[in-house]
Amino acid sequence: MSDRIPLPRPGQGADKARMDEILRVDHAGEYAAVLIYRAQRAVFEARKGREAITHDLAEMQDQEAVHLARFERLLNERKVRPTAMTPVWRLAASALGAGTALIGEKAAHACTEAVESVIEQHYADQIAEIGDRDPALAAELKQFRDEELAHHDHAIEHGSREAPAYRLLSGVIKAGCRVAIKVSEKV
Repeated sequence: MSDRIPLPRPGQGADKARMDEILRVDHAGEYAAVLIYRAQRAVFEARKGREAITHDLAEMQDQEAVHLARFERLLNERKVRPTAMTPVWRLAASALGAGTALIGEKAAHACTEAVESVIEQHYADQIAEIGDRDPALAAELKQFRDEELAHHDHAIEHGSREAPAYRLLSGVIKAGCRVAIKVSEKV
């Protein structure tokens, strides 16, 4: 696990640069999560008999919106620019949410499981990295991580692994998330 934690950067301003990356990527991730759940809800709301999943998606979207609002405040307070990739992530997240929902409930849950498994590890790495430098932010990230884990576990309980082409779907989504994380930190 420790080999995934970025090494400290030398020079003046290195800590601020790294904290900017952390806030930028976390903001982007929460933004995408809100859009994924919103798109999934839109698909299921248009179908009869999908009230249970629609309700669950609304609750998860609301939690992600709280996370997003917190990162928006942090970006403003710390004068950090959001990722320039926001328009691309808007399209990608909306397409991912709608696409998995159109496949069915289990695919929507597989999407949640895949995304949240990557995000959970991402937050865990950040918590380990900044725990001593910014304990207040690390505590917030731990709370967010716990909520992401609850979404992950909920998805498994509701059949995520029974989705059509589960392994392929999950692998592609996880790979996309990892690429989005690296790109959002820098761009």
